[in-house]
Amino acid sequence: MRRGGGSLAGAVALLALAGCAPVAEVEQAGAAAAMPPTLFVAAKRGNTLSKVDLATGEEVLRLPSCTNPHELATSPDGQHVALACYGGTSVDVFRTDTLERVKSIDLGDNARPHGIVWHDNGNIFVTAEGRQSVFHILGPLTGATVLFEFSTGKQGSHMLAISPDARTAWTTDLGSRTVTRVDLFTRRAPISVTVGEEPEGIALSPDGKTLWVSARGSNQAFALDPLTMEVRKTVATGRFPLRIAVRPQGDVAVTSDLQDGSLSVIDTATAKVIRTIPVSSPAEAQQRFQVTILWSDDGSKVYVAETASDTVAEVDYASGKVLRRLKVGEGGDGMAILP
Repeated sequence: MRRGGGSLAGAVALLALAGCAPVAEVEQAGAAAAMPPTLFVAAKRGNTLSKVDLATGEEVLRLPSCTNPHELATSPDGQHVALACYGGTSVDVFRTDTLERVKSIDLGDNARPHGIVWHDNGNIFVTAEGRQSVFHILGPLTGATVLFEFSTGKQGSHMLAISPDARTAWTTDLGSRTVTRVDLFTRRAPISVTVGEEPEGIALSPDGKTLWVSARGSNQAFALDPLTMEVRKTVATGRFPLRIAVRPQGDVAVTSDLQDGSLSVIDTATAKVIRTIPVSSPAEAQQRFQVTILWSDDGSKVYVAETASDTVAEVDYASGKVLRRLKVGEGGDGMAILP
């Protein structure tokens, strides 16, 4: 439920454009519970959405999605997945069982939505890179969906993190070389700080006390105070750390080092790299082109999207071994898991 809506800074309320079948007609109670552990992958070159049965490693379904889909997120009840349609202006919602599109939420001209979070409160948050803003989508599965837009004022607001209480958003702004804190419930102006070169990856620690950022252009990761935006620690990583993800246990953060074909494992207590996990190799890096990384819920595995080879590498965290490569759609990038 939304609180404090009257104090939303610079918010523009719009009625979303709803498409396809009414959600009430397509929801099925217990659909997610009956589904085996499943990986969802957005293929940005193929314009498709895939689902992979993690028990067998088989891609069980692949359907057209939207133009150039990048990031995606599953609903709290596991019955829907939302795609940020980076080549267009919408967030499109699909059923997780059939991959049927049930809604398309338009964000307006030149939106280019990218980073997306489906919060535990049921609302969706998404960056609109072309509009230099963050959208808060209330009631995304209802007929009364409402959008609130918050300006970051920065170029290339790309990836996104949201606080557990849904009061704060943080973005990495590639073009402006900044990280921006957006207060979603007051009139305070956004706070932006310069962080490395081309900051892109972003993740909030499970306890909410540290904001982790990876800067692909300077081969660094940073630990920031999420309130003051002060940089506490700077860590040298592998080359071109495109993404950063914190293990659910909070003990380590991992960067996806595209040019090395590896993962840098950072001890979050000491802010030091303690391991490097080879997913492919520097020689194979361009052939694989690893991008998005995702932890399994129990922290035992890391899933690595390899966009050029149309695969997702499943990596055992303890041993650092690649267990298998899962075949997905053309240009697989954004991922989400239903355990």
